[in-house]
Amino acid sequence: MTSDTAFHEGEVAVQERAGVVQRARSNGRVISDRIPDNARAFVAAQPMLVVGSVGRNDDVWASVLFGPAGFVQAPDDRSVAVDIAMPRSAADDPLWENLRNHSPVGLLIIELLSRRRLRVNGQLHSLSDAHLIIDVDAAYANCPKYIQRRHWVVPWEDAPGAPTTTQCGAELEPSHRAWIASADTCFVASAHPLHGADVSHRGGKPGFIQVVDAHTLRIPDYPGNNLFNTLGNFMSYPHAGMAFVDFERGRLLQLSGQPTILWDVDDVQNATGGTQRYWQFDVSAWRESVVPFRLNWEFLDYSPYLVHGFLTSR
Repeated sequence: MTSDTAFHEGEVAVQERAGVVQRARSNGRVISDRIPDNARAFVAAQPMLVVGSVGRNDDVWASVLFGPAGFVQAPDDRSVAVDIAMPRSAADDPLWENLRNHSPVGLLIIELLSRRRLRVNGQLHSLSDAHLIIDVDAAYANCPKYIQRRHWVVPWEDAPGAPTTTQCGAELEPSHRAWIASADTCFVASAHPLHGADVSHRGGKPGFIQVVDAHTLRIPDYPGNNLFNTLGNFMSYPHAGMAFVDFERGRLLQLSGQPTILWDVDDVQNATGGTQRYWQFDVSAWRESVVPFRLNWEFLDYSPYLVHGFLTSR
């Protein structure tokens, strides 16, 4: 971190380039080293946890774990505990090897129905066959912008499934390209060599992510809280991961690759909401797996900030 702010040099560089340094410092006051007491019940109510981690080869992955409400807990304001006694993701998800190699961890606890989300970044405290425990370094609630509302239910006859294996590759298949092009929700993991891992949400109307070719995606950077945690990490450590949940078929697509920030892009159709910023994601590897814990997701509505593919001034 810099001496007078809560941000590292990559975040400050992006804030300066965007002309929002003072606004970022003001908004950054929400960042704490503790989970708010009123958020602990929220954490325990969620059936989904998004996790960012870093591999030994500098690769970054976004993983999504699923389970019944209560499988994630904040037993106190300085830790998060995850029950992993039952399968929560594919057995060969990169997360598990990364944790065994003591990767820093970024967590996103998100409730699609209420559009609430809590980001928690920290370090691995312990990992066993039954539990994953993370010590909190930083925690803060994000705004509800760009989240599509979905309601989840566990089918009455359902039980956790067996561990699933993964199909892997380097070049996106046509089915993956169609999947991404129709997505309204994704998650992005990033990291900093000294300040740990982070994972966040990105949302928009279907088509907001441009599939340029079998190796390249382009994502608009909508106006946000001006902290630039993700883009700041990109600036300092150009490795990232993305994850797409197929809410209809119960599948997960994970990508790892290299991000590049695109500044001052000609944006005649206002696809970025005036920022004229995109980031390009060059895919180096993909993994597709079946979600081992089955949920039924009912789509309710798009974010009220999204109109005709972009947003209102609300």
